[in-house]
Amino acid sequence: MKPYKVLVVDDSAFMRKIISDLIENDANFQVTATASNGREAIEKVNQLSPDLVTMDVEMPEMNGLEALKIIMAQRPLPVIMLSGINEQGMKETIMALESGAFDFIRKPSISNSQDIIAVGESLREQMKEAMMAREQRQARASASKSEDKPPAAVTPKPLADPPVRKQELPKKAKAAEVPGTPAQNKLKPEAKTASPKETGKNLLDKQPGNSGSPRNPVNPAAAPASPASSEKAKNRSKANSTPVTPDVRLQLEGVPGTFAEPPAASADRKSGSIKGLRKLVAVGCSTGGPRALKAFLENIPAEFPAPIVIVQHMPPNFTKSLAQRLNTFSPLEVAEAEHGMILRQGAAYIAPGGYHLKVVPAAGGQYAIELTSEDARNGHRPSVDMMFESLLPLTTLERHAVIMTGMGSDGARMMKSLYDSGVTSTFAESEETCVVYGMPRSAVELNCVKHILPLHEIAPRLVQAVK
Repeated sequence: MKPYKVLVVDDSAFMRKIISDLIENDANFQVTATASNGREAIEKVNQLSPDLVTMDVEMPEMNGLEALKIIMAQRPLPVIMLSGINEQGMKETIMALESGAFDFIRKPSISNSQDIIAVGESLREQMKEAMMAREQRQARASASKSEDKPPAAVTPKPLADPPVRKQELPKKAKAAEVPGTPAQNKLKPEAKTASPKETGKNLLDKQPGNSGSPRNPVNPAAAPASPASSEKAKNRSKANSTPVTPDVRLQLEGVPGTFAEPPAASADRKSGSIKGLRKLVAVGCSTGGPRALKAFLENIPAEFPAPIVIVQHMPPNFTKSLAQRLNTFSPLEVAEAEHGMILRQGAAYIAPGGYHLKVVPAAGGQYAIELTSEDARNGHRPSVDMMFESLLPLTTLERHAVIMTGMGSDGARMMKSLYDSGVTSTFAESEETCVVYGMPRSAVELNCVKHILPLHEIAPRLVQAVK
């Protein structure tokens, strides 16, 4: 088989050399050309018809995001973005994923040989997945042409509800070891606690760029308001100007010395939105996830009667940019999750890169977010399986589980456990709309998915199920 042709685009000649060498460590790929800016990249895509492009985000003359949009409009093909970790680069990377980029990878540190090796391994894995996904799409298109009809939506027979098994409750979890200092407008606990040390791996498999360094909590009200949601904008304005009263403090059950502090964005929410929480939605995704989450969250109404917790495989720092970007589209309040946040209706919480997200009981019949730095699971931190597993003992909640596009099988095993324990509101994105039909396929093959739907049908069906 001939090797796949790759075009490498970067304004740095040194970085073009590094990326080219990393790619050609796999004999299945050959760098046939390079380009130093977006304009040159468009010309070479038209001239050479490569199978795949690696694209730097920030370049002079024409940046990677602008070039990507033109390429996807004129000659669509898999594009993997290479991003720096500065704020502008991260924002543009998230926008590139929305615009059709297959995935992204953090640029390696040129002074760290181990980092270069790790980035190379992740890059080659993404390239293989991109080629496999392209070939699967071509096979589906050929099959539909041979039948002389458009591909039909997958409409499997509903799975029978499994018998409800008695769930054995696990032991109470230890306090999450999440370094960082509380934001200035956050409440201070009555007793000062020692700052725990980071216990997770410094470098995660498949997640280059995870430094494991302390992260500061993010104010969910900091993201810009959606133009389509004036009420949401008012809430944020009030939240920014209204001080948090000192008596609003909730202690996590079984987690001494830590407090669940409500996000500033909800300072003016009615107390009924958090008292007696009865429903919860958990969503997991990976490759293609940012685009899928945008389509999903912009179709969930502001009055949605359940919080949504989300794990998207992504390195640290990028999840903050993702949350801020999604917050501009969704009627919900979307924020990067912080340890101790009380879950509220009408809000979505995205697990921060480098930390597992769990849902745990809190005082007063409420539920809170726990972030932990335990070892990666299925090669990922955060892990969808870890999040789903935390829902198993929460039997008083009506739980709904969703798996969307992504490579690998993260989330499938614990969705199966949830399903076997009696959680039958389970959703998976169908192959026809997945960027990579890996995680959803794994769940479907375990016979634990009640609803297999194309992306645009998941949110409406979920809203029906939750209401």
